[in-house]
Amino acid sequence: MSQTQDESTTRSQPQRVDVLVVGMGFAGMYILYCLRQRGLTARAFEAGSDVGGTWYWNRYPGARVDVDSVQYSYNFSDELTQEWEWSEKFCAQPELLRYASFVADKFDLRRDAKFNTRVTSAAFDKETNLWTLETDQGDVATAPYCIMATGSLSTPYKPPYPGIDDFAGDWYHTGTWPHEEVSFAGKRVGIIGTGSTGIQAIPVVAEEGNHLTVFQRTAQYTTPARNRPMSPDEQREFNEHRDEWIREMYHTFNAMTGYPLPTKSIHDDSPEERRDFFEKRWEIGGMPQAMLATYKGVNVDMETNTVVADFVRDKIREIVKDPEVAERLCPPTDMPIGSKRPPIDTDYYETFNRDNVSLVDIKKTPIERFTEKGIKTADAEYELDAIIFATGFDAMTGSLLAIDIQTSDGSSLKQAWSDGPNSFLGLMVAGLPNLFTINGPGSPSVKANMIVMIEHHTDWIMDLIDYLAANDLNRVEADEDAQSNWVEHAREVAEATLMPVADSWYVGSNIPGKKRVYMPYFGGFEKYWKLCVEIAADGYRGFKLSRSGTKEAPPSVAAE
Repeated sequence: MSQTQDESTTRSQPQRVDVLVVGMGFAGMYILYCLRQRGLTARAFEAGSDVGGTWYWNRYPGARVDVDSVQYSYNFSDELTQEWEWSEKFCAQPELLRYASFVADKFDLRRDAKFNTRVTSAAFDKETNLWTLETDQGDVATAPYCIMATGSLSTPYKPPYPGIDDFAGDWYHTGTWPHEEVSFAGKRVGIIGTGSTGIQAIPVVAEEGNHLTVFQRTAQYTTPARNRPMSPDEQREFNEHRDEWIREMYHTFNAMTGYPLPTKSIHDDSPEERRDFFEKRWEIGGMPQAMLATYKGVNVDMETNTVVADFVRDKIREIVKDPEVAERLCPPTDMPIGSKRPPIDTDYYETFNRDNVSLVDIKKTPIERFTEKGIKTADAEYELDAIIFATGFDAMTGSLLAIDIQTSDGSSLKQAWSDGPNSFLGLMVAGLPNLFTINGPGSPSVKANMIVMIEHHTDWIMDLIDYLAANDLNRVEADEDAQSNWVEHAREVAEATLMPVADSWYVGSNIPGKKRVYMPYFGGFEKYWKLCVEIAADGYRGFKLSRSGTKEAPPSVAAE
């Protein structure tokens, strides 16, 4: 079945279950699979009308994954791995959505979920040891455990430019793109934002529209994707060595294989040798770390970083014919390469050689307001028929803080994060028992292969739930001291690098008023994974485990 279950089916599901799940993206689906394998009952709620998460909402032109498709895949089922074939090295959004639907069909995951339903509140009663979720559709569901699979990039941000309602044309946000086809043929289009999303959309929209005006907030470093079709033989060979790849992946920084760490310093090569090396890497292209993994120290040493960044700036000047436009596309020298999310692209810089593309630097001439005809900046008005917001997300915390999460003793997530997000391992927040977050702030999350992170987080949480049940326990909570120590460790790790230097969504600076905190854990996946193993082996050190509630029994675990 490729469509969602009808309303009568979803209403027949029990509202008292073992585990509640928020979200039916790649994380929510895998969570349901794991719970069912254990004989636990579950109920999931999803704001969209079907599975897919990121790939359900982000349907904008040019949307595609920037991790090799064969690695951006579930690893829990060998049968699933053998049945699915990817068509491209970096597959596009429609194929990713088909993959999500295929997985949901294969394991009949939709029957435990209700779609078109947004969770509005989550409350924990410390007497009954139950979480209660309420939704905008009037649902009330309870369980001892709640897992937030709400996504790291799932709350779109649209800057509050004045006059948006005055604009007579159509406007779109890339994070909530219409499901029906959008045509820009013959239209004057404006796009605001040149991050990863804008870099993917701009070349595609430029080919279709009559004229495209790009409103650039911050110039970005991007390298060629060199996307290509993927042959069945190539995938078959990868699948045959998947077990080997999985073992290798756990010993990498970003949970991906095939991208070895650099072995040389910039001082080991002459400028000519460095240039030749960079040129070869540029031609190979590929995933976002292509240029960041050239020489040792790119992330921590400004001299090394500048050498790499200067090469990319030189490539921009080489590709873009208009020298003035090329300089506007060059990232500022005080913004290290990698400190913003490093995208890959297909003909991004080349697009600015087209006669129907204009570039506006809105740092120099800010947008003042929207008008009936288009956009007015400090020095001009641009007449437009359509406007695209590629302005990103309230990353990592926005989707969680959009839900009123609190406990019966007055603790709340909003209060806990009033000075910035705190968590232990990115998995739990002190003061909120039995509430888990997938890829939360404080975990490697967006600095690693997200599918691998999803499976790791979920497996770890499932093992913990098993442990509680086996020991007649039913409550787990992050210890405040352990959480404080982890937050401090994560801060020290980040500040020892160049990563927090830029104003990026990694630190929340794209959202007015958001506390500046480098949210992902930048110590690397291998280090993080080993620590999680050690903590579990030590009886879940740093977590408070107890038997709580008056009558609540631990969930039953199916015998193997």
